[in-house]
Amino acid sequence: MRVLVTGGAGFIGSQVTSALVGAGHDVRVLDVGHPAAHRKPLPSMVAAAPVLTADLRDRVAVEGAVADVDAVVHQASMVGMGVDLDDLPEYVGCNDLGTAVLLAAMARAGVGRLVLASSMVVYGEGAYSCVEHGPVRPAPRIEADLAAGRFEPPCPRCRAPLTPVEIDEDARLEPRSVYAATKLAQEHLSAVWARRTGGAAVALRYHNVYGPGMPRDTPYSGVAAIFRSALEAGRPPLVFEDGGQRRDFVHVRDVAAANLAALAATDSLAGFAAFNVASGRPATVGEMAGALADAMNGPAPRVTGAFRAGDVRHVVASPRRAVSELAFTAQIQLAEGIAEFVRAPLRD
Repeated sequence: MRVLVTGGAGFIGSQVTSALVGAGHDVRVLDVGHPAAHRKPLPSMVAAAPVLTADLRDRVAVEGAVADVDAVVHQASMVGMGVDLDDLPEYVGCNDLGTAVLLAAMARAGVGRLVLASSMVVYGEGAYSCVEHGPVRPAPRIEADLAAGRFEPPCPRCRAPLTPVEIDEDARLEPRSVYAATKLAQEHLSAVWARRTGGAAVALRYHNVYGPGMPRDTPYSGVAAIFRSALEAGRPPLVFEDGGQRRDFVHVRDVAAANLAALAATDSLAGFAAFNVASGRPATVGEMAGALADAMNGPAPRVTGAFRAGDVRHVVASPRRAVSELAFTAQIQLAEGIAEFVRAPLRD
């Protein structure tokens, strides 16, 4: 199959590109080399796939890139929490306008298969259960509670403590950051494209991805890379809140495998479908920091109590739909992945 990978020179995109080439696909890459993800010029090739350096908002370049492909694997995105609301136009421009230009070009070229890199951030605060009221969705956490060290969201009806539970793809979508809002918009745009064209769009809601090639310590980096950069400098990892935030850390090679499975599924799927891409084995942010410190023989993490507006407390994924419908199961255990990650190169 002839496949275009947008963002295919990035952290996740390069692994997806390598997996597609390894599976025998004819792959090309389109990547702008955004400074939030790249500090060096882009290579001319990624895993034997040629790289076209262009912005997704460039209609002419995108039309040329999709002209004779069978499918698009859309990894290009400005990621992370950002710095402040001054980042808002760039997030919307890169993620949503770029996706709109891509989808319009695909429709004109008759390309009917799309795999979209989405994110668990579309779920907002995640899923919880109250002893008295059963399944509930808490309101956004307020700054006064966070400043006072009250990090756990209470039941919106009785204010009692909640228990986090697995969230599945049918949950209400409630983005609580600029990045999250743009990822949800990408899903909506892709669903409209699929309905209007009769194409197949598969959105993969990545949970916390880590592994070789992560961008080094920037405001847009993942937490694993930020912790590792601190340890390499002899500093303790600084853990926000109390470190008890639960996440599902999934290795980047598992994410690449999920993209292969999703692309294969476009043979039989029609319309829009979304899938969690997760290990199914959650851990706390504090546990991730501690495991990295142990593996690197570095200083113990320091819990700061600091917090960021827009962060959520717990997001724990159900991987069952991906298992049953994509035949995808994450293979790399966290301990195994961390042992590799502490030795692997990061992206400068």
